[in-house]
Amino acid sequence: MIRLGQFLKLAGVMDTGGEAKSAIVAGEVAVNGEAEVRRGRQLHRGDVVEIDGERLRVA
Repeated sequence: MIRLGQFLKLAGVMDTGGEAKSAIVAGEVAVNGEAEVRRGRQLHRGDVVEIDGERLRVA
């Protein structure tokens, strides 16, 4: 498992945790097709994260 904010940084989508937090709270991130506003959301293998038109799958 990995937290959403950590995943965004690890995937290189966000440079800092602050950037990730801002994007998540603003509703710019979706997990499995649903808007997600909790940066501590636990992601599991196979989850799909969408941000800025980019889809990323947790491996």
